Amino acid sequence: MNKSKLQQELKQNHPFDSAATEAVISIHRTADRIRARLNALLRSFQLTTQQYNVLRILRGAGETGLPTLEIRQRMIESNPGITRLLDRLVTKGLVHRQRCPTDRRQVLCWATPEALELLARLDQPVVEINRQMMAVLDEDQQQQLIQLLDLVRSTVGTV
Repeated sequence: MNKSKLQQELKQNHPFDSAATEAVISIHRTADRIRARLNALLRSFQLTTQQYNVLRILRGAGETGLPTLEIRQRMIESNPGITRLLDRLVTKGLVHRQRCPTDRRQVLCWATPEALELLARLDQPVVEINRQMMAVLDEDQQQQLIQLLDLVRSTVGTV
């Protein structure tokens, strides 16, 4: 029996117990490679992928800003330590926070002008990395991949 490409990459001698197991491990392996590629770019800007994600979320929120918990809900990777993550971005001068005047329990956050400038410098390089990583698939295949991953996520639920 021929080994799958994933078995070869992992130097695995025995077949996976099911196609479902191989698919899940393949998703993890692929996500790790994609994350590593993006991390290499972001490191040169002194950012982590999670910090970059927060800044993009805040840029999208505009001048109204967002409460801390709303940022956490919108993140690509869940992060229970959102306060510490925001603390680091405040220290870097990339996020501004203040208590909500109408609900003192909420803390509102905004991207600073420095953050918006940094994101503008990152936009094209990130688009290029994404394009390069997906170049092996044509447009229809990319759309099919998106739909398949949407379907899988819809059955998994949230944590």
